[in-house]
Amino acid sequence: MTIMHAPANPAAEVTAALPTEAPEHERVLITRGPRSGLTIIVAVHSTRLGQALGGARVWRYGHWTDALADALRLSQAMTMKNAAAGLARGGGKSVIAIPAGVSLDERATRDAMLDLGDAVESLGGAYMTAEDVGTSAELMAIVHERTEHVCGLPAEQGGVGEPADATAAGVYASILATLGYVFGSSDVAGRHFVVAGLGQVGGRLARSLAAAGARLTVTDVAGAKRALADELRATWVEPGEAHLVEADVFVPCGLGGVLTHEVVDALRVRAVVGAANNQLASRDVAGHLTERGIVWAPDFVVNAGGVIYLDVASAPGADQAALDERIAGIGDTVASVLRSAEEHGTTTLAAAERLARERLDAAR
Repeated sequence: MTIMHAPANPAAEVTAALPTEAPEHERVLITRGPRSGLTIIVAVHSTRLGQALGGARVWRYGHWTDALADALRLSQAMTMKNAAAGLARGGGKSVIAIPAGVSLDERATRDAMLDLGDAVESLGGAYMTAEDVGTSAELMAIVHERTEHVCGLPAEQGGVGEPADATAAGVYASILATLGYVFGSSDVAGRHFVVAGLGQVGGRLARSLAAAGARLTVTDVAGAKRALADELRATWVEPGEAHLVEADVFVPCGLGGVLTHEVVDALRVRAVVGAANNQLASRDVAGHLTERGIVWAPDFVVNAGGVIYLDVASAPGADQAALDERIAGIGDTVASVLRSAEEHGTTTLAAAERLARERLDAAR
């Protein structure tokens, strides 16, 4: 069983601002888990296209309202992601907030997952959960003890497992599409990539890029990841310095909010393509990237491989070849978004949102 611990570094706490306008979400559940005593939030943004699908995040927040803001933001992004990916799924997200100074041992982790299962079940099928930051397929199996509305269970329990391979494959396809748009060739060999975050997805992506002949500069908040840098013969930099490296593509694969105005001012790359969710610290950063001539492939299009995998692979009679083709098709969607932004004179964010909204409107 995977044991979750609250990050020891206070800088790892997530702080997000609550929206000043009324949220457009269909349902938001805030509950105190009777077993764990932890604040559990489930945000269902939209079910217009179908049952909301989005992962469960276990993380440390400075205050429970930060967890609420995170759930609202992430669930809205899931609506856009699922719509842009062409899935018959709405958007939702669940968050379990770990208070400052608290760690979860095996028993507390199990209690938290059972509480999450009860919260999901209480929504009557409006939302299906899955693994996300701080959770795993094994933990989803515990959630499954309390609800059927969960996917991504371990393969030995009849599930499809964790979607990291699919997410990484989708990001790789997005990188190829972006290289083709920016440089006129999708050839990875000889290109310089800065991969910030070497977790489940970032690590896989770094391996794929290295195998294709890329030059890599990498970083992670966990110093132990230096071993992977050594294995791939990549240059290691400290996390706060990654955006300062001159390269072809910046690849953010950690937590969101990395693209602030200050970071964009300092970037020395032609493009940004990564797995991290909610990369823009604020919406206007998309315009700032455009002004600087940096092509940003919108995150909710790029990292859709995982949710496509969970949705398609979980269906009866799922075909692996068709699934692989669907995930590779993320690159085609990215290329379409980049061309649309250029044709309409808009940011790539606006172009990606236009694609998602067209599909949402068609479901009215």
